[in-house]
Amino acid sequence: MNVKCIIFDCDGVLVDTEKIGNGILLAMAQEHGFEMELEDAYRYFNGRNLKDCFRHIEEAIDQKLPENFETEYREKSFEAFKTQVKPMKGIEDFIAKLKIPYCVASSGPVEKIRLNLEVSGLIDKFENKIFSSYQIGSWKPEPGIFLQAAQQMGFEVKDCIVIEDSKAGVKAGVSGGFKVYGFVNGFNNEDLEEEGAILFDSYEELSKMLSI
Repeated sequence: MNVKCIIFDCDGVLVDTEKIGNGILLAMAQEHGFEMELEDAYRYFNGRNLKDCFRHIEEAIDQKLPENFETEYREKSFEAFKTQVKPMKGIEDFIAKLKIPYCVASSGPVEKIRLNLEVSGLIDKFENKIFSSYQIGSWKPEPGIFLQAAQQMGFEVKDCIVIEDSKAGVKAGVSGGFKVYGFVNGFNNEDLEEEGAILFDSYEELSKMLSI
């Protein structure tokens, strides 16, 4: 395959945010009787629309979460992201070696994507190349955001690859017809492989796989 464009997911692929976000969500949900291990949160929540995550919690506790739950979660997570977010190990060197176009396509709001990229020092690499599900009203595991990114970047699906770390994200990429590389973290290996991803565990390994 001659790769002409790389579409990155954001959280867990470009920036190390999953532990922060899931930790805050589980702590808040615990106050309402919800119990889940962090490992399971990676599997159930990563890559999904936040409202789907809230729905999962509500079904488990058999009651509605408070109306201000989302607002409070976003405030707490944004504050944490401002000081704790770091780039994923190896991503800066990987991007520096790229000689083809690339972009980021995430289920999160644009302001969240930008904040994480700014704090991690990656924003200058992705100016005018940020695509959010909130812009089109379609969230992973639907393929819409990846199809939108490919179209806006000016490439056909067959010429792009998707880099993901979540089950929902891999499912979105595969259903859209993309070749998907799954970034494994010890929690998601089986899920990503099950959905059809080609697995890698470091950007050094991915560089070799793609001959970059």
